[in-house]
Amino acid sequence: MDEQLFIQAIHDKTKIRLTFASKEDGHNLTRICAPMDFGPSRRAHNQDNRYHLWDYDSDKSNHTLSLLPDQIVEMEFLEELFDPADFVTWTPNWIVERDWGRYS
Repeated sequence: MDEQLFIQAIHDKTKIRLTFASKEDGHNLTRICAPMDFGPSRRAHNQDNRYHLWDYDSDKSNHTLSLLPDQIVEMEFLEELFDPADFVTWTPNWIVERDWGRYS
């Protein structure tokens, strides 16, 4: 996967159609997501860089995905914009600097 395109989508605030290998479901899932960040997880034991996304299609209360590069099957960068206000309800501490106004 090209992390530079993902980071550009963060800056451009464009959605992604993401296909990934779901460990929980045991097969590939495709979701519409907003790219949130790229870098190590603050929660996972494995500190390798990963893709952090907001999953608009999630059927669970936790809509965040934190995926290692080898879990990504395909990323399609869409022209549809997202608004960080749709999901940022915390004080952000992003790894990738961005200009999202008060959501930066």
